[in-house]
Amino acid sequence: MIKHQEFAKEKLSSEEEKPIYLVMHGGSGSTDDEIETAVSAGVVKMNLDADTQWAYWDGTRAFETENHDYLQGRIGNLKGPDAPNKKLCDPRVLMALMEPE
Repeated sequence: MIKHQEFAKEKLSSEEEKPIYLVMHGGSGSTDDEIETAVSAGVVKMNLDADTQWAYWDGTRAFETENHDYLQGRIGNLKGPDAPNKKLCDPRVLMALMEPE
């Protein structure tokens, strides 16, 4: 990526050290060192879709595992046969658990 910047600087006759903005596609799974190198080379945007998908899936999996017995029907759980499960079935509750505070 640094060579891209050097090439662009020469071809554009730019005084800027990093004359082009770079996007890192496929950044999921990158190490901290790789991200640091990319940013220092002029990367201004990283695509982390797989990491984001995994974070949501892992949160969903953990929620279902923890609340499995409550999530088998709309009513009836460990607290009694007529106890509602409304809050546990509300996708907004699940989504809130996966979002950083």
